[in-house]
Amino acid sequence: MLDRETRDWLTTWARQNVDAAVRLGDAPLPAPPGIGAGARQVMGGFVTLTLDGALRGCIGEIIPTREIWQVVREQAVNAALHDPRFTPLTPRDAPRVRIEISALNPPEPVASWHEIVLGRHGIVLQKGRRSAVFLPQVPVEQGWDLDTTLEFLSRKAGLAADAWKQDAQFLVFEAEVFGEA
Repeated sequence: MLDRETRDWLTTWARQNVDAAVRLGDAPLPAPPGIGAGARQVMGGFVTLTLDGALRGCIGEIIPTREIWQVVREQAVNAALHDPRFTPLTPRDAPRVRIEISALNPPEPVASWHEIVLGRHGIVLQKGRRSAVFLPQVPVEQGWDLDTTLEFLSRKAGLAADAWKQDAQFLVFEAEVFGEA
């Protein structure tokens, strides 16, 4: 989906936005000149921050509505300052966070949870007015099987752990994951 040069550029762009956000606040950086064609692809995306190997922020958008460089800019700021699970990142901690970007293809519905392939598919669970998402790498990193993944996803949506078993709908997507070493 994205060539090496674009992945490297987006990673640097995310770092610049995280660093600026912790110093200057919410205002995203202005568009840099000469954005390449790869970064102008319309895609969904998430920016994930980890600190000492632990999640420190992860925010994104699933539905592709704008160019990936814009997604990365806004979601890098959101992951640093606005993930409700964490306090805002400090200027002291910003240099220590590791940035990972997940560039997403459009989500598609599946007829059944049986069609979900762990490690390949990101998952959106929808039931009633509740929904939750896991990126493809989450179950693999946690060592979960499919049932366990769907239980945690149900809980993340504010539902009972077994809510996925009845009347839930699922969307799946794939992600190209890259970032800082």
